[in-house]
Amino acid sequence: MLQKTLTTLFQMSKHFLNELSGTVAVITSDGRMIVGTLKGFDQTINLILDESHERVFSSSQGVEQVVLGLYIVRGDNVAVIGEIDEETDSALDLGNIRAEPLNSVVH
Repeated sequence: MLQKTLTTLFQMSKHFLNELSGTVAVITSDGRMIVGTLKGFDQTINLILDESHERVFSSSQGVEQVVLGLYIVRGDNVAVIGEIDEETDSALDLGNIRAEPLNSVVH
């Protein structure tokens, strides 16, 4: 039963990730936000991101972008992944956005 459930979950994830194109945002289980171009993934949702950067949020300063380049995110560290609307994202003034950093995911 568990194997069938895991297989179904993988097929759904595979279909979803295959539909993504362009820039994605990944929220990791430790609260980091990594933005980049999805280049590949495997059955455990390990992700390969190209031209990636981490967005570091602060309540006192604007969003800092730390360049990562080609980056691998382990599947067990992925909390959320979603496609970014590049037009909307490029219109954001990240230097003026103030926000508390995300907390880690608690299981």
